[in-house]
Amino acid sequence: MNTLELIQKRCSIRQYAPTAVEEEKIDYLLEAARLAPSAVNFQPWYFLVVKEDEGRRKLQECYPREWFKQAPLLILACGDHSQSWKRQSDGKDHMDIDVAIATEHICLAAAEQGLGSCWVCNFDTALCRKHFNLPETVEPVVILAIGYPENPDLFAKTPKKRKATDEVSKRETF
Repeated sequence: MNTLELIQKRCSIRQYAPTAVEEEKIDYLLEAARLAPSAVNFQPWYFLVVKEDEGRRKLQECYPREWFKQAPLLILACGDHSQSWKRQSDGKDHMDIDVAIATEHICLAAAEQGLGSCWVCNFDTALCRKHFNLPETVEPVVILAIGYPENPDLFAKTPKKRKATDEVSKRETF
């Protein structure tokens, strides 16, 4: 499948089969994240792979939704402000952008491997920081729920509600 087909296939999955994700697939996802670009190549990210019951319960306290409990694999994507590039002109910290790029690399790699994923950003970051003893400079940015979709046909049937290309781009010479 080409890149555009992969992007079209990827969608948020919130119903997972009770099947563990194989270690080689987890390694593949982490390699995809490792290869992501970042501002000035600082790579200010790290990923906590959570698949054991105790860690899963901790993340479920941070995001208490029923569907979230089904995912056999959770990845907590974190960014370290002390390792990120800051733009000189306005001080913009690019950590969140860098982590987002690496996170989407994981999602695309998951879709390619037949796994579903869902970004979770609306979680209790303070509780998450406490549960996982994150240093002050490290921010939990997103939790990824990952697993085999309960209904694999969702990949093909989920319509993408997106703006038209001409609404999000401008082709002019400046």
